[in-house]
Amino acid sequence: MSIPQNIERLRQELPESCRLIAVSKTKPLEALQEAYEAGMRDFGENKAQEMTDKHEQLPPDIRWHMIGHLQRNKVKYIAPFVSLIHSVDSPRLLKEINKQGKKAERVIDCLLQVHIAEEENKFGLSDDELMELLKSDALRQATHVRVVGLMGMATFSNNPDDARPEFKHLKRLFDQAKALDLPNNAVMEQLSMGMSGDYPVALEEGSTMIRIGTTIFGPRETH
Repeated sequence: MSIPQNIERLRQELPESCRLIAVSKTKPLEALQEAYEAGMRDFGENKAQEMTDKHEQLPPDIRWHMIGHLQRNKVKYIAPFVSLIHSVDSPRLLKEINKQGKKAERVIDCLLQVHIAEEENKFGLSDDELMELLKSDALRQATHVRVVGLMGMATFSNNPDDARPEFKHLKRLFDQAKALDLPNNAVMEQLSMGMSGDYPVALEEGSTMIRIGTTIFGPRETH
């Protein structure tokens, strides 16, 4: 199937409450342009440099999502234009995003990434660190950041249903966070969970954003 056909099929599957992010990392500009012409406006990248290069060469109304681990020294490159950073996994990174948001004279929307997977190599805050950050003065004082929800990556498995307990856990944390007396720059609106292999389960568990690469663009090329 073609990229436009893949996008259309996904659109028909998704509830209106869920936003589709096309994961375009490592994909050539032509593939992104094809998805754009099929109506896609939300693209996810995992490297700041690649995102910046693509941003400069593609239409200006694209909403760019940083979905990969973000190093603090790379924030300055994407701060002027990034639409949403999904992967805020430490107070220090949040502080840097706030600093660069101030320089760019804009408020940057962010999701706090929670470690829900069994794999140790995945990034994210622990449950306790999440609650601590949401209640912290550091967040209240970050006037150029707006936390709009949570993000999580499930353990990789060939069986999508294996991810269900992890998605349930993240949804429970999301609901707990929603019930807190949050500062003005934090709202729990978005729950980013689910990728090509497990998104149907993520949708059943309450995801409002799915990050889809392979199902749109086909298998990643291996060199």
